[in-house]
Formats: sequence, structure tokens, C-alpha cells
Amino acid sequence: MPATTTAHEEAIQTIRSLIKGTEIAMLTTVSEDGLVSRPMKTQDLEFDGDLWFLTKKDTDKFHELLRNKQVNVAYAGGSYVSIRGKAELVEDPEKLKQLWNPAYEKLLETSVNDPNLVLIKVHAETAEYWDVGNKFKMMKFLLRRLFGEPSEGTDINKQVSLK
Repeated sequence: MPATTTAHEEAIQTIRSLIKGTEIAMLTTVSEDGLVSRPMKTQDLEFDGDLWFLTKKDTDKFHELLRNKQVNVAYAGGSYVSIRGKAELVEDPEKLKQLWNPAYEKLLETSVNDPNLVLIKVHAETAEYWDVGNKFKMMKFLLRRLFGEPSEGTDINKQVSLK
């Protein structure tokens, strides 16, 4: 990393590399009955601190986001990443066209011009991740824990601020 890279930029780059290639995330919203998680397709944009999703206005998640903007987005792939942030409902036809994929026509049974479509932009605030990409470090961590030894230097769980 260049010497001018800030801790914030480094955190963004770390999360970007950990979630890259993981297409489906679990978006957790707050309903009147409690937490609800749903699989969502992450839009194909490089993570810059924001995540983008697509939904319809006639869904429970849309109405939940109107009441409570706090969300969590979880990724499980080569690593496990949990991102907490605030959701913003964005009605931007140009951005929608930029993110549109013809597969949505069948999946959502609609077209890109449907006024019922809305974007969800999640402004990431913090992220917690378990980097299991380093198999040696993970095995060392598990073996130390298994045999009751201290696991200093092998911690695979980290938390970063993305604000």
C-alpha cells in the first residue's frame, strides 16, 4: 500500500477484496416482528463504501426500510463478511439502467422502466470479517484453540470502521 493510504482507504480495500466475486448477500432488515434476512444480488460495482441492491416498492423489505434504515449485509464465500450500515432508497432511472441485467426481467417479472423498481444503497458503517483465505493461519488458530493454547497472532476475526 502507498504511504499515503489512510486507514479508511485500507479498510475499504480490504472489504472490497473479501467480497469481490461473491454475488449473493444476505440483507437483514428490521420488521415489526424483528429481524428478517433475505438473499439479494449485489450489483456489479466495485465496493467503495456503498453496496447496491434492487427491489420493488411493493415488497416487505421496501416498507421495512421506510420505517428503519439500519441494515446488515452478510457475505459468505472465501471469507465471511458482515457489514452494518444505513440503507437509502434511491429512485434514479439512469442508475437503474446502469445496474440493470436482463435476468431481472424473469426474476422480478418486470422491465427496467417499471416505476415500481427502486434501488437500495447501503452506506457501510462498520464491517466485521473472518478471513479464512489463509488456510495455514486458520488451521493454526483452530489447533491452538482445540488444545487450549493461546491463539495470539492467529486471530482471523477483525472489525473495521468504514465511515
